[in-house]
Amino acid sequence: MGKNIVEKILEKHIVDGKLEKGTEIGIKIDQTLTQDATGTMAYLQFETLGFSEVKTELSVSYIDHNTVQVGFENFDDHKYLTSVAKKYGIILSRAGNGICHQVHLERFARPGKTLVGSDSHTPTAGGVGSFAMGAGGLDVAVAMGGGPFYITCPKVIKVELKGKLTKWVSAKDVILKVLEILTTKGNVGCVLEYGGEGIKTLSVPERATITNMGAETGVTTSIFPSDEVTKEFLKAQDREDQWVELKADPDAEYDKIIEINLSELEPLAACPHSPGNIKTVSEIEGIKVDQVSIGSCTNSSYRDLMTAAEVLKGKVAHFGLEFGVAPGSKQVLEMIAENGALKNLIVSGARILESACGFCIGNSFAPGTDSVSLRTSNRNFEGRSGTKSAQVYLVSPETAAAAVITGKITDPRKLEKEYGIPYPDVKLPEKFIIDDSSFIFPLPEEERGKIEILRGPNIKPAPKNDPLSSTIKGEVLLKVGDKITTDHIIPAGSRMKYRSNVPKYAEFVFEIVDNTFPQRALGNKEKGTNNIVVGGLSYGQGSSREHAALCPMYLGVKAVLAMSIERIHHANLVNFGILPLVFKSEGDYTAVEQGDSLEMPKITEEIKAGKEITVRNLTKNKEFKVKYELSERQIEIILAGGLLPYTAGNR
Repeated sequence: MGKNIVEKILEKHIVDGKLEKGTEIGIKIDQTLTQDATGTMAYLQFETLGFSEVKTELSVSYIDHNTVQVGFENFDDHKYLTSVAKKYGIILSRAGNGICHQVHLERFARPGKTLVGSDSHTPTAGGVGSFAMGAGGLDVAVAMGGGPFYITCPKVIKVELKGKLTKWVSAKDVILKVLEILTTKGNVGCVLEYGGEGIKTLSVPERATITNMGAETGVTTSIFPSDEVTKEFLKAQDREDQWVELKADPDAEYDKIIEINLSELEPLAACPHSPGNIKTVSEIEGIKVDQVSIGSCTNSSYRDLMTAAEVLKGKVAHFGLEFGVAPGSKQVLEMIAENGALKNLIVSGARILESACGFCIGNSFAPGTDSVSLRTSNRNFEGRSGTKSAQVYLVSPETAAAAVITGKITDPRKLEKEYGIPYPDVKLPEKFIIDDSSFIFPLPEEERGKIEILRGPNIKPAPKNDPLSSTIKGEVLLKVGDKITTDHIIPAGSRMKYRSNVPKYAEFVFEIVDNTFPQRALGNKEKGTNNIVVGGLSYGQGSSREHAALCPMYLGVKAVLAMSIERIHHANLVNFGILPLVFKSEGDYTAVEQGDSLEMPKITEEIKAGKEITVRNLTKNKEFKVKYELSERQIEIILAGGLLPYTAGNR
C-alpha cells in the first residue's frame, strides 16, 4: 500500500510511539519559530528549563506583533528577545522585517521538514510542503531544547482540487469553501493534504493562503505537495538547492476525500462573527463598508498586493471609507516600491501600515463603533478587531479592492464589465529581491557566553503550578457557551504588551465575557477554593496563545469542563496543569450552572486507574461522570502540575 505525504514525513520524524491513528506520537522538530507576543514567555520558559542552546536545525524569533510600542513594555521585550537570540543561537527577525509566516515562507520553510511555531497560523509553511504546526510557547521551548513535539497521529483528509480558478476568484475563496464544507469544529486530529490536477494552477503564495487559514477548521495542519511550482518559487528566492520533490504515492489511502472544482467557485466571504459563517459575495452585495484592510499573514504576499494595486490603479478610495494596506514582509514592500505598485496604492488613498500583524490582532487600525470592516485576514471573532461592536467580513484581496472603489460589498466579477477594470492576472517574478539585512544571525558559540540577557521591569519569571491534588473542590466561576475562542479567554490587542508579565496580564482573563472574573478568581484562590470553568463546543478555538491557559492557571483555575476542547488549547491546558475534561452528554452540561460547587473526590486515583472522573454537584446534590483524552505522558504531566515541573523533573 502506498503512502500519502503526511505518512512519508511523519515516518521519517517519529521518535516516540507508532504511526497508529488516534495514538499519541512524538516527532523530531527540524525548525521552530516564535513571534514576540508569544515568544517572550517561550524563551523565559526555555531559560527556566535550563537549556543552554537550541538543538534544532533552525530556530527563528520574529518581532512582528507588538510593534506599535505604546509604552515601554514592547521595546523592553524586543531587547530581551534580541539578547536571548544572540545567547542561544537563534536567528532574530527585527521589527519591520515582516510577519513571521510570510517571512518564513520566503526565506526558511523547506519541503519535508517539520516546523512548530508559537502561533496557530504556522501551517502557512505547508504551502511549500513543510509539516508545520502551531503550538503553545512551552511546547516550542521544549522542541528548541531538542525534545519531541507530541501530537495525535492524525487522520488524513485529501482535498482533491480540479479545474482552474476563473477571473476574480482566488485562493482565499478556496479556503473559504473548505471552511464551508468542514466548518470550524469537529476536525481535531486531522490533517488536510491537497492534491489533484488543480494544484498545478496555484502558486506557492496561493497555496500558503489556503494552508494558513486551514487553521480555522481546527486541523493539526495542512500541506501541499512539493512540485515544480514549489521549485520555481524556491529558485526565485535563491533557495533552489533546498527543494526536494514530495508527493503522495498513486495508491495512497486517505480517511476522507473532498473534491472541489476550482472552475465552479465564486467569490466568498466569512460573515460575522466566525470564519465558518460562509456566504457568497453576491448574497451580501450592497452592504455599506466603512473600512477595508488588506494584509495579514493570509493575504499580504507580493501576489496579493500586486492584485490590489492593479485593481486600484488610477482609482481613489470611496469617500466614506477608510483604507489600509499592510505588506507581509520587507521583501514584498521593496518589490512593490520598485515596480510602482506601492505608488498606485498610495495614490488610491491607502494608508500604508507596518509590515506586521497589526490590524489582524486588534492592536492598530481598529474599526469604528458598529462599523463594517472588510479584511483579508483569517479571523473575525467578536471583538478581535479591537472594536467589539464592529461587523468584520473576511474576503479576498479582489473583493476587498472592489469595496474600496464602490464603498460597499461588491462582487469583484462586476469590476471588468461595469467599471472597465481589467482582471489583474499577476505573475510571480523570476527573481525576488533578496535582502536579509534585517535578520540578526547567530554569533559564533565562543561569543555567546559573553551575552547578558536584558530584562526590563515588565518581564517577570515564568510561573509554575503545584502538583495535582487528590481532590478538586471548587466553584464554577464561569459558564460559557459554544465557540469560546482564546480571544474570549485572554485578549489580544493592546493588552498583549503584558504577555511577559503574567500577574498583570491575568487581570484581563475573560475581559470581554465577564470582567469580574479575575477579581473573583483571585478571591477564591486566596480562600483556598479552586476555580472551575465550564464551556460548550469547541472551547479554546483560535489562536495558539498559551496565556489562555497560563493566566487562568495563575488565577487558580484547576479544571475546564466542556463539550469539546480544541487541539492546541487542550495541549496548553495540560501543559499548565489544568484538567481538560469533557462532558458525556449535553444534559450534564446543561445541568451545571455558574456558581455551583463541584467536587471531584478521587481525581488522582481515577486518572491513574484510567477511569472516568466522578463529579459531584454539591449545590444540586447530583453526580455525573466526565471523560478525558490524555495519553500516559499527559497524565504524568497533569499529575506533576504541568510541563515545566514535569520536564525539569525528568532532565
